[in-house]
Amino acid sequence: MASVLVVEDDQFVRSALIRHLTEASHTVRSVGTALEALREVAHFRFDVVILDLGLPDLDGAEALKMLRSITDVPVIIATARDDEAEIVRLLNDGADDYLTKPFSVEHLSARMAAVLRRSRAAGAEPPPRVLRVGALAIDPLRRQAELDGKRLDLTRREFDLLAFLAGRPGVVVPRKELLAEVWQQSYGDDQTIDVHLSWLRRKLGETAARPRYLHTLRGVGVKLEPPGPQQ
Repeated sequence: MASVLVVEDDQFVRSALIRHLTEASHTVRSVGTALEALREVAHFRFDVVILDLGLPDLDGAEALKMLRSITDVPVIIATARDDEAEIVRLLNDGADDYLTKPFSVEHLSARMAAVLRRSRAAGAEPPPRVLRVGALAIDPLRRQAELDGKRLDLTRREFDLLAFLAGRPGVVVPRKELLAEVWQQSYGDDQTIDVHLSWLRRKLGETAARPRYLHTLRGVGVKLEPPGPQQ
């Protein structure tokens, strides 16, 4: 059984989802706007959010970004749009999965079960230790990172990327592995990784031309290692 938030403005679709999810023994709350969804996740704990893109007050893609700024709850996008570029963009922005309307109840249930398995498996892991690479200190449990004792202001994805690399210091991590482990997807645009690396480098006080911690091996992958004495 899971606690589910349904964000859907179409009353017919919304009622059908509530009925089927309730029959499957899930606890369901529902709203019809993005702002209501933000209020719900701020006040209640959910195991998964089913988010429609065609909301009346705010496009679902923007709602997803706002949700990601305040919660790590798994989000399944429910959309009538089937543009692959947009779907990839949504996954890169933090969606955990997506369904193209119309979809069956069985399909939704299977996707929910997969997302919940991943989420609960991650939650069952023992609390990770503070990771240290040179003057970097990354605390995965508190989701905080410091450089030279100063707190780094990182986005959710920047922190996930840094923490993943910090767990494998000095190891070149292939881009496909970064997409699978950090972005939770089996395919995507390498430019997404490059953009996040660029933002992360800026906050670490380095550049691609003069790296200190983040090193890119063209055509291979990325590694995080402490700077040498000359740096």
